[in-house]
Amino acid sequence: MKQFIAAALLGLGLTGAAHAADPAVGTWQTQVDDGAYAHVKMAPCGGAICGTIARTFNDSGEYKSPNIGKTLVIDMKPQGGGKYAGKVWRPSNGKIYIGKMDVAGNSLKLSGCVAGGLICSKQT
Repeated sequence: MKQFIAAALLGLGLTGAAHAADPAVGTWQTQVDDGAYAHVKMAPCGGAICGTIARTFNDSGEYKSPNIGKTLVIDMKPQGGGKYAGKVWRPSNGKIYIGKMDVAGNSLKLSGCVAGGLICSKQT
């Protein structure tokens, strides 16, 4: 399995003070992949955390991707110690994968996995 599109895997955090009660809540920036990256807004959704694509950027600056507003991080439920489990949507192929998320300070690792979580692709 090749690497996930940057929009599907989150990295560097943009907001630290606005993390409310859950450290994953806020706006996070994906790592650059093929010259593009996104800002993903993570917010509570029921008893979990969900993330939607808020803004997208490429080599020319901000652009209007058709994926803006779509849910990328789906029902990430806290597991304790900054770890979460849920699902991740991959925009490049429209598939949903088993998701794992780990928040430590202003860094968020997000993985999309297949084979019952044995093979994962991730970014930090």
